[in-house]
Amino acid sequence: MGVMEFLFAPRKDHRGWSTPSEAARLFFIIAMVVSSWYSWHLSQGNVIVFLCVLMLISTPLLSLGWWLISLVSNGFEPRVLTESVNNVDKSKKLPLHSFRKP
Repeated sequence: MGVMEFLFAPRKDHRGWSTPSEAARLFFIIAMVVSSWYSWHLSQGNVIVFLCVLMLISTPLLSLGWWLISLVSNGFEPRVLTESVNNVDKSKKLPLHSFRKP
């Protein structure tokens, strides 16, 4: 498994749902740290202004970045989130909204 495949391959959880790739997770952390740093300097220590500027900057930045990551991820085969996902017994799987006891 190469670095590109590790970063950009979509992940499947135990229910078969798609979850973000490793690149999307890393991009979120990096984008939020950089946006927070930049927003804090713009707000000059005012917390309310900081939160507003952070939302204003991070929302389009994350949307654009995740869209670009999804374009790259289309070329990779989905992988399981963790290896233990392969050990789930699907015969005992309950419906998602089942609140009745057996």
